[in-house]
Formats: sequence, structure tokens, C-alpha cells
Amino acid sequence: MSHPAPRLTNVPKTEYECSACGNRTAKWLGKCASCGTFGTISEAAASHRPKAGSKTKGPSGGPTRAARAVVDLRAEEHARRSTGVAEFDRVLGGGLVPGQVVLVAGEPGVGKSTLLLDVGHRFAERRGTVLYISGEESAEQIGLRARRIGAMHPNLLIADETELEQVLAHVAQTRPSLLIVDSVQTIATSAIDSRAGGVAQVHEVTQVITQWAKSHHLPTLLVGQSTRENSVAGPRALEHLVDTVVTFEGDRTSALRLLRSVKNRFGPTDEVACFEHDEEGLREVADPSELFRKVRETPVPGSCLTVTMEGRRPLVAEVQALVAGSIAQTPRRAATGLELSRSTMLVTVTEKAGALQLGNRDVYVATVGGAKISDPGADLALCLAVASARLDAPLWTDTVAIGEVTLSGDLRVVPGLAKRVAEAARLGFKRVIIPADAGRQAEVVRATDGLSVQPIHRLSDLLGAMRRAPAPETARRAQLHAVDAPF
Repeated sequence: MSHPAPRLTNVPKTEYECSACGNRTAKWLGKCASCGTFGTISEAAASHRPKAGSKTKGPSGGPTRAARAVVDLRAEEHARRSTGVAEFDRVLGGGLVPGQVVLVAGEPGVGKSTLLLDVGHRFAERRGTVLYISGEESAEQIGLRARRIGAMHPNLLIADETELEQVLAHVAQTRPSLLIVDSVQTIATSAIDSRAGGVAQVHEVTQVITQWAKSHHLPTLLVGQSTRENSVAGPRALEHLVDTVVTFEGDRTSALRLLRSVKNRFGPTDEVACFEHDEEGLREVADPSELFRKVRETPVPGSCLTVTMEGRRPLVAEVQALVAGSIAQTPRRAATGLELSRSTMLVTVTEKAGALQLGNRDVYVATVGGAKISDPGADLALCLAVASARLDAPLWTDTVAIGEVTLSGDLRVVPGLAKRVAEAARLGFKRVIIPADAGRQAEVVRATDGLSVQPIHRLSDLLGAMRRAPAPETARRAQLHAVDAPF
């Protein structure tokens, strides 16, 4: 007599999860098929998900809150609290909002802990108790850094904890005005059976802290490590749990640090703050243009100034170029602080527009002061720097060039041109080279008041004037009067 095979129900299945993106698979893989990272797949608890529609029922009654017309909704003005760090407040939109959760992301060693320790110190001086939770360093190590940067105040409390339950106990005991957690990847909760830093742990820890911050109106700063692509390490959902995401960027070989707003429910997302990192900590840079340009009395070939836009902030930057003979079959093209692919394209456009013969020469382009430029408004400056280096003809030191260069060699107007020109005038520049179409914009015309303006239609017109200029001498400047004309 045959018996029917027993049905196995609720048998747990082993699943594997990527700690970088949260993708789940039925078997272990060395490389994640979703995000492409290696060595991030580990065993995870299986998720039991009901079939779609199997548990969902229709409406059981009326909604708890009625829908309202958008015209009847009033915008609430959020009371902001200044942190005491003006550049940090700039990125947040004027300060912290009660209950706001801010995620500060950045690569290891860029200075996130130093920045937030300084913010905690300034906030403690103004607003009361600040609780700094460190999961990466001991309290003594944080104390040494605080002494080094001068962040000493009795209202700044330090605790080294890695358990979420203990973190919340500290918060309940001290009742701080500001909570700082460094970092969210090092905190774990016993409610989740996985290691700290895993996808489930990071998500749960962030969600619990966010709920606590909202219910207690406690502004909270979370530190998160980021990947090389400047995305927050861990699940992408982490960025959706918080109110604000800012990235702290910088090269270890440069003192310059930029704080950018990526997401902000309480303010703009196009603000940028500048800091300078030295042995005494981070110093606010109110006028970052001074860091990006080198002031020299005698002009040199291969250098051109421009004005870029970092968010809503205009910054003067210097682009330099070096052109040298090459014995290699394929001449080298290299870029530092600029996009290599775009720089290579602009070098080719410059060669054709000016008939400069760069096919047998190495071309190197770079920015000054550690600036990283991806703004098309710097195209014209790069082209002029390359042409100046090839012709050994220095440009005016009191001149800035602003404009996008197309493959055909035409010049196009870039966004924020009026702000760029106004910044050049504020810093004392006398001459500005911009696309001719900019003359149709009234705000640009007003910004150029008092400046000598050179409107250019095509790059070939400008490079032709440079080729016709007399040979350079020790302090002679390249003459560009052939295309010099006001609006």
C-alpha cells in the first residue's frame, strides 16, 4: 500500500546576501551579480515572504485621516539650530532641524570624525549637552583628538559603544541636545542575528536611531563609510531612511575638503562647503577661490584661469597644461583633477581648431590646489592652456575664460554664467573671455560692468589670434585684441 509523500512546510532555506548592495542569491558566489563587488557574499537568514495578494484584504473601513486639498496645506517653517560651524550650516540649509537625521558619508581617513567632533564642540558651547558615540575608537583616543584640535568642553560627552541597546541607554540617561554616532556600520543590535556592518544590521540600527530621533526631536548625525564611487557602503535603503545625506570628499594628498549635500528634506541640495585639513584639524574656508589659483606677477605659458560652479558656489580655479615632444608611437594624454576622457577630447578639438600639431607630443593637464573639476565651463580654459603651452605664449594673468567647447569648436553658454563673471570681478580680474551668445542675457551684461569682455563664437577665432601674436619674451603677454570687443 503506497502512502503519499509528506508535504514539507516552513523548511528554512539557506540564502546568501551581498553586504554591499543587499542582493540575495540561492548559492554562494565570489562576485555579486548585482553590484559586481568581490568577497561580499555571506550566508543570511532566509526570508519567508507570502505570495503576492495571499494575505491582502480589501478596505475594512474608512481611512484614519482624510485626504486634503493641496491648497489647504500650510508650509511649516522649521526652527533651525546653528551648529556653530558656518560652512556645515551652509550645506544643511541654515542649521539642524529638531529630529533631523543627517548621514555624513566619506572614505576612511578623509576627516569625518574630525569634522563631527568639531561640530559637537561648537554645538556644546551654544546648545548644551552633546553625546558622541564612537564604535571605531576608544573614548581615550577621541579625547586625544579633541585636545589636538581644541574641541574641549564639559558639555561634550564621549562614549565608546558598539551595541545599539547601550547607545540608546546612554541617550536616555544623558538626554543630549545633539547625538553623534561614529559610525553606523560599527553598531549592532541583538535583535538581528548577523555581524555588525551587514546589510540587515545597518538597516535596523539606522531605522531604530531614526525613529528615536523623530520621537524625541533629537537632531542626530550619523557617520557612514562610502565606497570609491562616493556611494554609502551598505544598502541603498540606508540613504532613504535619513533626512539628509552629505558627502565629505577630498584627496589625502591635498588639504582641500569639500562637503556636498546629496539629499536634504529640509533644504537645498546644491550647496558646497569648503574646509582645509591640517595638523590642527579642519579650518573653514570662506573664500575657497584662493586655494585653487596661484597668483603670479609674471605670466607663464600653459596656464589659464576659469570660474567653475560647485553647486551654487562659484570658485576660481587654475588649469595648467604641459606639451612636450614624445618618442612613443602613441603620445601620452594624462589628466590630474580633470576627467581624462573629456580632456583627451578637448586636446583633439584644440589641435584641429588651432592647427597645432599635437599628434607627436605628450600632453599633460592638471588643476592647481587639489581641485577636481567636472564642470564643462572649464573647457575653454583647458583648450587655451594647451594652446598656450604648445605655442609657448603666456596668457594674461588678470583674465578668466569661461565656456563649454563642442566637438565642432563652437562655444556654448554654461549655467550660472552671471555668477561666475561676478565672482571674477569681485576678485579683481580685468578681462573675461566668454561665448558670444552670452550677450543676449541681461544678467550677464550687468555682471560684466567694468570688465573687458571678449565674446567668442568659435575656438578657432581665439587660437588664430594667439598664433598671430608676436613671439613671447620674458614678460610679454599674448595679444588677443583681434577678437576683443565689448557687448
